[in-house]
Amino acid sequence: MSRSETAFERFDRWARTMLAHRSASGGAGHDDARAREVYQTSTMGALLDGVYDGDVTVAELLSHGDFGLGTFNRLDGEMVVLDGVCHHVRADGSAERAAPTDLTPFAAVTRFSPSVTLPAPSGAGRKETFALIDRAIPSANLVYGVRITGEFASVRTRTVARQTPPYPPLTEATRGQAETDFTEVTGTLAGFRTPDYEQGVSVAGYHLHFLDDTHTRGGHALDFRLARGEIAISTSSELHLSLPTSGPFLDSDLSPADSRAQIREAEGG
Repeated sequence: MSRSETAFERFDRWARTMLAHRSASGGAGHDDARAREVYQTSTMGALLDGVYDGDVTVAELLSHGDFGLGTFNRLDGEMVVLDGVCHHVRADGSAERAAPTDLTPFAAVTRFSPSVTLPAPSGAGRKETFALIDRAIPSANLVYGVRITGEFASVRTRTVARQTPPYPPLTEATRGQAETDFTEVTGTLAGFRTPDYEQGVSVAGYHLHFLDDTHTRGGHALDFRLARGEIAISTSSELHLSLPTSGPFLDSDLSPADSRAQIREAEGG
């Protein structure tokens, strides 16, 4: 027969149990908060003003999220983050896995956790798909990660080319870019739907990048038409904005009067 616990042993067991429970709850709460957060480095306003060099590495970026988009230092192509892997899309539309030491001047990531999934309507284009998502979300005032996966009848993309100092403004850097047309391609559109009040900090509205299912081609999505697939939406209520503390960012004009028009021109919206 086992001996009876002393009062001290009973208290010690109770205390250990309570501490373990609190630790587990705290960890879960912390994970939930991270799942609701979008981590962004720098702002779209800085990118508009030609601030193309940052000090955040891909490794650091991926510690904050497994899904998102952005660009690379010197505006060297487009970034697509899917399932915890960062992909680098070059100016010719080719894609490869980014190095952990690659740097970004602007990127946004989140821990993608779908709160809504919808079948992608066959034949739906960009406008119809965005209208469907707008009807499915609970509010236009939150940030949503948007992942559209499946077969596309067509996807039209463009990819910005690497710049050299002195850097031109983004609207100049994106003029005359070569576009790529994909037809009957399987892949993923990944990005965000951001509220209008974040214009200049982020890209208000929809901002999506494309990566094919071989992870070898992609770009900034200008237009698309679906054949079949799935739309997944991840809701975020927190924004972690990490700003540079040195370099050209400190003297940049972050809120030009025509920022909305500049972003529309640069993003092809």
